[in-house]
Amino acid sequence: MNIKKLVASFLTVTTIISVTACNNNEVAESLPPEPVKGSQSTVMREMTTMELVKDMGIGINLGNTLESCGNWINDMEGVAGYEKAWGSPIITEPMIKGYKDAGFGVLRVPVAWSNLMLEDYVINPDYIARTKQIVNWALDSGLYVIMNIHWDNGWFADFGVDEKRDEAFRKYEKIWTQLAEEFKNYSDYLMFESLNEEGGWESIWNRYSNQGDKEKSYGILNDMNQRFVNIVRKSGGNNEKRHLLIAGYNTDIDLTCDEMFKMPKDEINRMAVSVHYYTPSTFAILEKDADWGKAKTTWGNKKDVAELEKYMDMLKTTFYDKGVPVIIGEYGCAQKNKTAEMINLYLTSVCKAAYERGLCPVLWDVTDAHYNREECKFIDNNLLEGLMSVKEAK
Repeated sequence: MNIKKLVASFLTVTTIISVTACNNNEVAESLPPEPVKGSQSTVMREMTTMELVKDMGIGINLGNTLESCGNWINDMEGVAGYEKAWGSPIITEPMIKGYKDAGFGVLRVPVAWSNLMLEDYVINPDYIARTKQIVNWALDSGLYVIMNIHWDNGWFADFGVDEKRDEAFRKYEKIWTQLAEEFKNYSDYLMFESLNEEGGWESIWNRYSNQGDKEKSYGILNDMNQRFVNIVRKSGGNNEKRHLLIAGYNTDIDLTCDEMFKMPKDEINRMAVSVHYYTPSTFAILEKDADWGKAKTTWGNKKDVAELEKYMDMLKTTFYDKGVPVIIGEYGCAQKNKTAEMINLYLTSVCKAAYERGLCPVLWDVTDAHYNREECKFIDNNLLEGLMSVKEAK
């Protein structure tokens, strides 16, 4: 496959139309030109992050795609080899447009920037170009985009090791310095997310046994998030005003709502907090019994609903009610051991509980889980209708 062709950016050319109304004895007047939209827009609107998150509506992830990684992947295929490694077809513009057509307002794009990385943590230009192409397609479709550093083959574990922490911070800062420069002229439809859910280290503190140094583990994440904000703000361009998504502690709701988690300082206060929701894990994660739990095949009794309501209320009172917008960057559930009715009940219930409290829910999706990338449409129309009815009901 010709990688140069694959990563070439196709930017939509926006035509500005002047409309002239004429009568015999009237002077023709032109209406103001329409604002440039999509990937060509560099507009940063005067709106709060709370207003922006509300405008996003509900979202979906482009999962197991640009964040696919592994030492077994053949570098000879370049970016395409990684993009396909976890089961995705090569992404096309119609695939991306299909998310917007389905009714979603924001596309979260997880990325493993270490793939094909050059010396001294220089991001491969082909990887940046391909990511830009997909981001541009989403923006041209009218979608918001959230772009992050994802699991990235696990190097975030180095933050939990004293002798490796400085080098991990150097890599982290270098990655975000490059990304901030590459994307600094993009409009406010692009949001940066500081990291995924790796911000918390059991090698330092174990939440279950409460053994170790809890303050130290939280301090590392708080420091990382602050460095992220500082790098973006100092990079100039539209990044001086860009809305930023701050990863919570392991993106766990309980741990992120802990008083030890601190939102970074930001003079313009354009930040939201990110958490994930896979609760109860025995239903949302397990497809078969494990040594830590028995797989649940049903969800929806009073206890289940009460648990969901408790966590969504916790997010609302801890963050939203205090002026901090909340994005649930991932929510979802395992599917192989469940009926479609159970899956739909859980996903629509989570979406509804979040959205009616002003939070932005972003469905975790991978190839052929909920959206058919080959046919560019949602697989289960009942689920799609349920999700969209949540947005329409507000």
